[in-house]
Amino acid sequence: MAGNAGTDAVILVGGQGTRLRPLTLSAPKPMLPTAGLPFLTHLLARIAEAGITHVVLGTSFKAEVFEEHFGDGAELGLDLEYVTETEPLGTGGGIRNVLPKLRADNVMVFNGDVLGGTDLGAILDTHESTNADVTLHLVRVSDPRAFGCVPTDETGRVTAFLEKTQDPPTDQINAGCYVFRREYIEKIPTGRPVSVEREVFPALLAEGARVQGHVDASYWRDMGTPEDFVRGSADLVRGIAPSPALPGQRGESLVHPGAGVAPGALLIGGTVVGRGAEIGAGARLDGAVIFDGAVVEAGATVERSIIGFGARIGPRALVRDGVIGDGAHVGARCELLRGARVWPGVVIPDGGIRFSTDV
Repeated sequence: MAGNAGTDAVILVGGQGTRLRPLTLSAPKPMLPTAGLPFLTHLLARIAEAGITHVVLGTSFKAEVFEEHFGDGAELGLDLEYVTETEPLGTGGGIRNVLPKLRADNVMVFNGDVLGGTDLGAILDTHESTNADVTLHLVRVSDPRAFGCVPTDETGRVTAFLEKTQDPPTDQINAGCYVFRREYIEKIPTGRPVSVEREVFPALLAEGARVQGHVDASYWRDMGTPEDFVRGSADLVRGIAPSPALPGQRGESLVHPGAGVAPGALLIGGTVVGRGAEIGAGARLDGAVIFDGAVVEAGATVERSIIGFGARIGPRALVRDGVIGDGAHVGARCELLRGARVWPGVVIPDGGIRFSTDV
């Protein structure tokens, strides 16, 4: 699949990840473990699989972490370069900011928050075959109200960019992946924040550029919230979301080497147990994301929640739809429900937070 070596990839990974706090206080969102690998590894593996080799990461928040982990990209068969924004430039400004590193005439841009399964080669084929100036990957979703939607005509050409509305005219949404002809990146204004969705794309339509949609219904999830992060991780473990970075068997759980799981513990729903983590007897983990070194003690229940690095969940505690920060300690018999977030290092005493009366 080396046919796409003439295309560059750009990944925008500059976000603060505020919706995933407190986990993103210590690591940028694209580096959080997802099915046991930094989230970005899944996207990089898909890019390599499509035959694209030169990738530029547009970073700002905790920029150094990316280069420390991925280096020059050789382990993934990629040639990786890094550009750091000193002040926030928005999605369009972020793309324009990496222009000096780009070598190819076609540039495929990715939002680093998206877990996707679409065939990248097919998007590039659409771009080439329609002679487009810019091609957008559009994905069909069952409820488009939460997204801006992008209608296309019978030839697949984009006709408008519509803001979120309660009555969307189409189920096609912007999936956060674009192919630009290089000259259209050169046209993006410099030195100020620019939104690709609100400014660049509408201007392209206004000037009559050929903006093409590549529509499919492949796996797609924006991993911005804890709920989506947990579901995306579980979908990778269960094989619902594809990733070339995860060979081998898919199933109800993924337990990493060096983790200890006591007899009688139940791991279901796409649960991930990180390296060196310990799961006690009779614990029940359903759709849980347990980071490296965390401990879930005997009889505890963790459902659809993220347990940060080195955190501890005490005996018979319940964590449901929660985020527990690195090194926090949730005492025995505590109950944390419905979006509870515990900040790193916080200690909640035994029985200290309850939603029910009996202890």
